[in-house]
Amino acid sequence: MQDFFLYSAVALTIIIAIPLIRVVKGPTLFDRILATSAIATKTIVLICLIGFLFGRIDMFVDITLAYAILGFIGVLAIAKYISSPKIRRNA
Repeated sequence: MQDFFLYSAVALTIIIAIPLIRVVKGPTLFDRILATSAIATKTIVLICLIGFLFGRIDMFVDITLAYAILGFIGVLAIAKYISSPKIRRNA
């Protein structure tokens, strides 16, 4: 069972690279925000898997909750920045 979670963690690490390409080459800012949110979600699952592999799932769940809150607040801050009428954008 431990091997299954290890292989899942490796596969999830590879899957995180797919939205990373969208963050780097995204045609619009909205694509980059969406890809960043997808990376954060997959990273939360990856941290939980690592916690299970180390046998300290209780500690790693606390870390993932803090990471989820920071990711959510970050996306909200970027959305607020984009929707602000004071900012001039070349669209």
